[in-house]
This record gives sequence, structure tokens and C-alpha cells, in this order.
Amino acid sequence: MTAPLPDPTPEARSEPLRVVVVGGTGNVGTSVVRALAEDPAVGSVTGLARRVPDWRPRKTSWRAADIEPGGADLVPLFVGADAVIHLAWKFQPTHHPAETWHTNVLGGIRVFEAVAAAGVPVLVYASSVGAYSPGPKDRTVDESWPTHGWPQAAYTREKAYLERVLDVYERDHPEIRVVRMRPGFLFKRASASEQRRIFAGRLLPGSLVRPGLIPAVPDLPGLRFQALHTDDAAAAYRAAVLLPVRGAFNLAAEPPLDAALLARTLRARSLRMPAEPVRAALAAAWRLHLVPASPDLFDAVLRLPLMDSARARRELSWRPEHSSVGAVEEFLAGLRSGAGMATAPLAPDRRGRPSALSLLTARL
Repeated sequence: MTAPLPDPTPEARSEPLRVVVVGGTGNVGTSVVRALAEDPAVGSVTGLARRVPDWRPRKTSWRAADIEPGGADLVPLFVGADAVIHLAWKFQPTHHPAETWHTNVLGGIRVFEAVAAAGVPVLVYASSVGAYSPGPKDRTVDESWPTHGWPQAAYTREKAYLERVLDVYERDHPEIRVVRMRPGFLFKRASASEQRRIFAGRLLPGSLVRPGLIPAVPDLPGLRFQALHTDDAAAAYRAAVLLPVRGAFNLAAEPPLDAALLARTLRARSLRMPAEPVRAALAAAWRLHLVPASPDLFDAVLRLPLMDSARARRELSWRPEHSSVGAVEEFLAGLRSGAGMATAPLAPDRRGRPSALSLLTARL
């Protein structure tokens, strides 16, 4: 059940809200659409996606739309909305970063501009821990930490660029309440097949990713990161629509994950080793198109800071219901079963062959 939120103001909740979710069929989108549809304050949800899904949650309608330059006119799709949540993102092809830039950066700018042109009062944008500059692993940072990303990795470079775009956008459009969500690594059972396809390729059968069958987890310098169940992230997005908040929010569950915790989860041992051999193996596999995840993203993961989520807890009344370990365990169970949903991005793969590298590069 979706817990009720305190009313921010009587007039803000006087009529059911209409919310548009751009990119409503992926890992985050399906959880956000469901969370909104279950809230009595939301009257309707319009999901935009390149491919309209068979999945039909209540109060939700779907429209086919492409955010890339030359795609659909987004303004008519946004007119009359009380809020737009922008989640759409292309992770591949990592061998052609100009293509992801075209979709993610130029497409994102199109969404932002259409929100302003349509007179939508609220924009909630899916940023990421990946937007942050390299930072500490022994303490947490708040939302004031620099957001310059890791310039070699397309994903972090694009997330950081859109942060700069929104800096100017907020200055030019003070009438729009802009919220930037910066979650850690997002996992749920239904996203397992999508994340395998995006990040891991087909190196290992999913049946091997189970406790007791993987002998060791590499304990690499910098391998300490934060995970979050996607449904818990969706609860924060829902709160950001309903409550009169602005600015950035870190989202992460406890505890931070490292090789020792992952090894215990898999009933394996942790093996201390330098990052260079692992990176070299990943780089070789990536150059041969054996894995889709680039070594530059691997470099970024080892440098991401740990985040303090106190602001989300305080201003969004947000408390994750799942631990980071629980989210990873659910994800691993999904890998073993080829789990998914009835949307194009989350289509189940009964022949899934996930790599253990997906634990390092699951959706940021």
C-alpha cells in the first residue's frame, strides 16, 4: 500500500493531479507509474514511451513519443499537466556516445523546453549519483557536492551536463518548481533482464548467479557503493510531485555495499586485488563487443561518492522500506529466473546470461 503524505496546502490537493511520466516503461518508470496510480491525490497518469506497452495499470494511459530531436511535438502532450517526471534515458550503444548524447542530452533539453512552453508548474528530473564528481568512500556527501561527473564515461558526462542545463533553466523559469532526484544504484526483480541486456551481455548463465556457486567477489579499491530498491525511489518521486519542494535530493538505502557484503550475500569469499587487471579484462571484452558496459563506466563506479539522504528523509518524509542488501538479493533472484514485465525495456529473458559485472554497473 502507498502511505499517505501530509497535505502541503489545502489548495494544492483540491483536485486530482494529472502527471506525465516520460519514459514510463523501464526500471524506474514502471515503479513510478505504479506509485502514482495508487495515490488518491493523482487523478491520471500519462506514460510516454517509444513503444506503448501491454501493461495497463489503473488510471494510466499511454502515448507513443520519441524525445529525440525530430521526434514528436511534446508540448501538446504536456499541456494541462500538473507535473512532468522525466525518466527516459538511453544507455547503449556505449561504442557510439554521440548517439546516447543525441537522445539523453538533446532529448532531455527538448523535454525541459516543452515543460516550459506547455506551462507545466512542476518538473521532476531523474539525475543520478553518477552526476557527482569523484568523492569519498569513508563518509557521505550532501547535495552540495560538485556535479561534474567522471568526464570519460558517457553516462556520467551526460548526467553532469544536464545538471548544468537545469542550473540555467531554473534561473530562467523561476515559476517552475524543479526537483532533481539523485538515486544510487537501482534494483528490483523485474528489472533484472533489462539490466543484464544493457550492462552485462551474455557471459554467465543466470543460474550461476546464486549463493554458493560464485567462488569469490573481487575486493577492488573504491568498490563501495549505495543501492536502493526501485520502488523506494518511486516513493520519493511521488512525494516530490505532491509536496512543495525544490532542488536536489540524494536517495540511498543502508548499508553501503562493498565486496565483503556482496560476498556474504553470495556465500562467497572476497578476494583483494587491484582494479587494473579487472579493468583490462573488461576493456578487452568491451572492445570485442562481448560486454556492453564500458570500462569508463567501471572507472566512474569506483570513484562515486557515498551520499547523505537526510534531506529526502526530512523534506519528503521518505524512508526506504528495503535495505540495500534486500534490493540486491531481489535483483539476483530476478537474474536467475530471467524476470521482467510486459514492457519493451523490461521484457523477460528466459535465456538470460548475466555477468557478475552487472552488480557494479546496474542502473545508476
